[in-house]
Amino acid sequence: MSSAEADRPENEPGYLGLAPYLYYADATEAVAWLVRVFGFTEEVRFADASGEVFQATLCAGPAKIQLAGVGPEYWQAKGVDGPVGQLNIVYVPDADAQYERVRAALGEDVDLDAPQDQPYGARVFTVSDIGGNSWTFWQQFSDTVELPSGWREVRAGEPPTE
Repeated sequence: MSSAEADRPENEPGYLGLAPYLYYADATEAVAWLVRVFGFTEEVRFADASGEVFQATLCAGPAKIQLAGVGPEYWQAKGVDGPVGQLNIVYVPDADAQYERVRAALGEDVDLDAPQDQPYGARVFTVSDIGGNSWTFWQQFSDTVELPSGWREVRAGEPPTE
């Protein structure tokens, strides 16, 4: 038993991480795109006899991203046309540098909004991938949150103030 396990209260789960599991119509193309555009690294891929990726693990620093290739029959069985996409947040030390990297990889023909400072102390920009998933690159630069009038911050374990 590790010291982290020994320090964890008995009734709390021992989470080791969290990874999105994303579906793509063409996982081979998705792996290439995510590595080229975002700079993710490929850890492992599982390919069929023709070399097409049906599942892969990519890394964004220590964070893992799982992806799978599924055909239209998968979505038909679920009663939908295809994946609905999701928002994934990737924390970066420099949102502007990551923006320049992504913009260069996508080329000038792609409309990409520049990073913007947010009232919750972050500088962010968002881009959609070839599967319709959104990726927000997030640089936290302050712990100060500027809430709109009438809003309040409530942290876990603290009673709300009136």
